[in-house]
Amino acid sequence: MGDTGRHKWFSFHHHRSASATSMPQHNSPGETPTEFLCPITGFLMSDPVVVASGQTFERISVQVCRNLGFAPKLHDGTQPDLSTVIPNLAMKSTILSWCDRNKMEHPRPPDYAYVEGVVRTRMDSSPPGTGHRIAKSEILPPVAENSNSNSDSDYESVMGAIRSRSRTSISSSTSLPLHQTRPVNHSTRIQNSFSTPDYSSFPPMSPEEEEIYNKLSSVDTIDHEQGLIQLRKTTRSNESTRISLCTDRILSLLRSLIVSRYNIVQTNAAASIVNLSLEKPNKLKIVRSGFVPLLIDVLKSGSTEAQEHVIGALFSLAVEEENKMVIGVLGAVEPLLHALRSSESERARQDAALALYHLSLIPNNRIRLVKAGAVPMLLSMIRSGESASRILLLLCNLAACSEGKGAMLDGNAVSILVGKLREGGGGESDAAARENCVGALLTLSVGNMRFRGLASEAGAEEILTEIVESESGSGRLKEKAAKILQALRGGGNDFGEGAEAREWNRMLEASGLSRSQFQQGGQKGGFAYSSQF
Repeated sequence: MGDTGRHKWFSFHHHRSASATSMPQHNSPGETPTEFLCPITGFLMSDPVVVASGQTFERISVQVCRNLGFAPKLHDGTQPDLSTVIPNLAMKSTILSWCDRNKMEHPRPPDYAYVEGVVRTRMDSSPPGTGHRIAKSEILPPVAENSNSNSDSDYESVMGAIRSRSRTSISSSTSLPLHQTRPVNHSTRIQNSFSTPDYSSFPPMSPEEEEIYNKLSSVDTIDHEQGLIQLRKTTRSNESTRISLCTDRILSLLRSLIVSRYNIVQTNAAASIVNLSLEKPNKLKIVRSGFVPLLIDVLKSGSTEAQEHVIGALFSLAVEEENKMVIGVLGAVEPLLHALRSSESERARQDAALALYHLSLIPNNRIRLVKAGAVPMLLSMIRSGESASRILLLLCNLAACSEGKGAMLDGNAVSILVGKLREGGGGESDAAARENCVGALLTLSVGNMRFRGLASEAGAEEILTEIVESESGSGRLKEKAAKILQALRGGGNDFGEGAEAREWNRMLEASGLSRSQFQQGGQKGGFAYSSQF
């Protein structure tokens, strides 16, 4: 799989597997994206899963390692936590699409015996200290691919993985009793179940970290306030300081302080997390340290100012690709939607919209948003003119999945979006909203015959023609509008070939189906006309 470091520690198997018929066949190594390859087998993944430490592997590779009680050391010196797995449906879909585009067969699961041989060879050849033996107590049941992502069993599975890999939580004996006065919920279960820290193997603290650490670990709430204010100020603008202070020691104390009953403590802890999360190396570290459920708890019941900072933190963490699925699985979608709808802070609403936008870049979270009732809520906000540009971006993502597209068409989205275009406006924000509005209409139009009737009813052709012929507006805006017009006039491929589209219209006329029945995906004489084509 090339000479990249990611696969060096299993490079020996390439020679012995060249003729293995049970292995997936694919193009030359240079043509295959590295992230599509299992770090253990080096082959294109057929059933990718995310392990607790964030890496993606072939499912069988994880099963073999767990059955043998062995976690290999990766090229970067880390060892994956294989205690639980979550299906990486976004990666699987991307790999299959890539195979289709390159006219390749879809990858097949590797042979169990072959993978076992690879792992056993690695176990035998590993120098002392380069592999980790997995205790049975560390292994948790995998999350079922068809399970309900909001269920307690899935939640406990994910959080059990985080607990098992955490080395740095503060013990219950060092927590303030006042921090435990909240009702028992997900975050307090996590807070009280992390293991006792062992700092003996950690690198020595810098003077700056030691000063902050001593204040945060004090039993005096005043020291907590001073330490958090110092941490917040220190990490506000200094990139190197944000990285150097995002240590396991500091994070372990922040986990306790962010659920404090004292507003000033909670607020400054949340603001510190925002600052630390601004650096890319810290984003994964914060999520893997178990902060997401704690942030969600503050978002649901914390002080107003702390909630605003937490929304900013979730937005920042959601930018990282590997965090999107975990944040969605752990339940951030619904409280973020509530914040988008109800927060009194404009900044909080904007950050909530952007957090949801980044989360909705993966298919699983789009479905979560649709099931949480996002579409009618967002369309209502569009009608009222609230944060239109960002909400339209989110609607574009939701329209890309069949569930979202159906909910939008059922919710009169075409008429609402066309009405938004008629409002006009000349400001920069209005121009962005206008382009996003056309983008949402374009996404709705792709592959959907129902869109044509709804667009005709709303008078979309007139306003789209004005956009194309206008001297103002960006080239990208006009290009999108032109594509929609082409589809509406039956000259493009959005609904199929033009001749096929015209034939479909003739069939509608012959059936006597009315426009209102068409809009509803109507029925006549016992025949149901599908809203999706």
